[in-house]
Amino acid sequence: MVVVDSESTTSISSGDPEAGPKKSSIKKARAKKENLVVVDSDSTTSFAEPALQPELGDFCIGPCRQQHCVRIPVGDRQIVLETGSIGRQAGGAVTISDGETILYTTVCTSAEASEPSDFVPLYVHYHERYSAAGRTSGGFNKREGKPRDSEVFISRLVDRPLRPMIPKGYFHEIQVLSWVLSFDGLHLPEPLAITAAGAALALSDVPVLKPVAGVRVGYINGKYVLNPTASEVTKSSLDMIVAGTSDGLLMIEGYCNLLSEDELVKAVETGQRAVKIICKELEEFGEKFGRKKRILKAPFSTSGLEERIKEIMGDDLYLALHISGKQPRAAVITALEKKVWSKLTEEGVALSKTREQLEYAHVWDEDEIKDGEIDQGDVHITPTPRTSFTKLFDAATVKLAFKEYTSKTLKSIIAKEKVRSDGRGISDVRPISCSCNLLPRAHGSAIFTRGETQALVAVILGGDNMAQRIDGVTDADEVKRFYVQYVFPHSCVGEVGRIGPASRREIGHGRLIERSLEPIFPSKFPYTVRVESTITESNGSSSMASVCGAYLALCDAGVPVKCPIAGVAMGLILDPKEYGGSGGPVILTDILGSEDACGDMDLKVAGSKDGITAFQMDLKVQGINLSILKRALSKAKTARCHILKEMTMCSPPPSTKLSKHVDLIDFVKIGREKVNMVVGTGGKTVRQIIDDSGVESVDVSSDGSIRIVGKDRDKVDKAMEKIRSITTDPTVGTVYRNCPVKSLTSFGCFLEISPGREGLCHISELTTNRLSRPEEFVAVGERLDVKVIEVTKGWHFSSFHSRLVL
Repeated sequence: MVVVDSESTTSISSGDPEAGPKKSSIKKARAKKENLVVVDSDSTTSFAEPALQPELGDFCIGPCRQQHCVRIPVGDRQIVLETGSIGRQAGGAVTISDGETILYTTVCTSAEASEPSDFVPLYVHYHERYSAAGRTSGGFNKREGKPRDSEVFISRLVDRPLRPMIPKGYFHEIQVLSWVLSFDGLHLPEPLAITAAGAALALSDVPVLKPVAGVRVGYINGKYVLNPTASEVTKSSLDMIVAGTSDGLLMIEGYCNLLSEDELVKAVETGQRAVKIICKELEEFGEKFGRKKRILKAPFSTSGLEERIKEIMGDDLYLALHISGKQPRAAVITALEKKVWSKLTEEGVALSKTREQLEYAHVWDEDEIKDGEIDQGDVHITPTPRTSFTKLFDAATVKLAFKEYTSKTLKSIIAKEKVRSDGRGISDVRPISCSCNLLPRAHGSAIFTRGETQALVAVILGGDNMAQRIDGVTDADEVKRFYVQYVFPHSCVGEVGRIGPASRREIGHGRLIERSLEPIFPSKFPYTVRVESTITESNGSSSMASVCGAYLALCDAGVPVKCPIAGVAMGLILDPKEYGGSGGPVILTDILGSEDACGDMDLKVAGSKDGITAFQMDLKVQGINLSILKRALSKAKTARCHILKEMTMCSPPPSTKLSKHVDLIDFVKIGREKVNMVVGTGGKTVRQIIDDSGVESVDVSSDGSIRIVGKDRDKVDKAMEKIRSITTDPTVGTVYRNCPVKSLTSFGCFLEISPGREGLCHISELTTNRLSRPEEFVAVGERLDVKVIEVTKGWHFSSFHSRLVL
């Protein structure tokens, strides 16, 4: 139990309003006697010593709920932030609303710091609840299960701009949880989730460097629109999320229909202005209503340790970073790290001493043998301990310092020499090779290699039964007929790892590749298209290699894409002067994995020679300005055009025609009033057509369009004939063969000439002989050939009379 001092804003008191210092002393004494914890109003927490002491206003005991609200203009409307009414036990809790779309976001941190690591212990989980849209899951399990791909994607959108704002050396685990509580079908939740997370962090005790906010930007009829509605997004040629602080950009994720670099920069500028306004409001919001931030007593620094590392390695690291091959370079750097570890960590030094004692246990100087220790030829040695004056560190600190020093050394080489580890200049693209038609049974395939990065891409074509069905809140019952799946096995980097479901990274990269290719995908292509990219080698920008390989594989499958597409990743050294260089920011073209890990930016750009289709930017610094982004996009266009030229030399080239293994597709159009006749009760008729004909699928649309997918022409034609027989009204003189007898009456029998369509054959038309009952000539289930002799049209149906064909 916690007792808060009576001077606190919210306190536990005896109900006496005149209780003063004496009352407080009595309460503290009673708390001490009862082993309670007493907290003074000036208590402060820090993440050097993470105490469990609350700040003033952290607790509101009883019915008191103090609600705080702020309205922030964004575009032509306002978003509303509220705190204080719910989630009071979380470190920071906020609700954000735009129209009738409402999100609830919380931030909690661990009391104890975890082990030092180069990974920021930030975990973001975004959830869309079906109840938010007034519905429930369409599956058997009505409880929300594992996150859907769309939820994972938005979790990444929230995570990426927050991560650079966590101060270096803050090792307390941070968990950000965000729920969509209400969705009105108009106001999309992605930018709200980013802003709500930034607001919750501003309210919490996490010492974030600056609040973060996000907006969506659209481009409709030549105008940029902030936070467009769902209907406006469908009309927009741009769908972009911009996140940042009041000082600069942190993240961009966007997709567009071949917009130019200038148009894209203007869109980013529009989004950045809105982000600045929101962030300034969040700063005031956190200062007024937030908790006191944890104080960093001893800021994390590796400067002194880096000097020791430099003394131990000398020029070895500099030489290692000039090795062109990834694996040889990594092997040498790993050996250097072990060398540093053995000299600077307690465990390493202890292990070195043990080895030394084993090697020299019987070799000692004479002056180390003391009097009285020689007895009848046996030498008894008392070793003189060697006093170490070297300051030792824990392994995690040494690892972080080594990585920091390696990063600085790599940046220094590039900043000074303008040469990279593989010998390229800062604007050079790695050697490219590509080929198609590698997999004989896939409908299209390609392998794309750029340096030490390689993607093997396969394309499969099929009917609607192969489409991906999505059951979500914002995309209820959506069917995707074009989708990309990205696979990154551990073997592509020469490692061993656990195989399981798709990781967040794989889902995010797959989404980026898919959206890069969507603008060139034909709108009236009859097939469902599945693209699968497997990374077989990786040393930087595997997602952009997948974009290039996927374009080639689509061409090889005979998909009539609109134009060629390629992608490239750009890097950045923001301040080369800090590393001994000169001039302004250094922009790197076609970055390696090490340049991605050690650099300040990762900008992926995909598109044609005329425009951009997708882009993604992540920063490891506290923001960049638009001039740097404009330069990076310009250099990316030059590299993209070079890659497109190299792709034209693909050998063997794409076949550009459908594979012989692709299912055949045929179409037929019927009247809307006859759709139910083809589908049947509960889909019985259409399933019977599939079973009888042997086709893969028969897809019936509400507008009367029917698509038949089958392996060979005979099966497709058979299904087509059955559909026509169902939907075509019987005419006098038409002969129907092999019709089953469905029922018998006293005046004849009813036969089924097509699924769901029956007619009467009168007893007098069954045979030339006189019959007293139909059973004398035919039984239910027998099959007859009949000819239509009369058609009678009624109000709801048409019936016919038939005659047995002899």
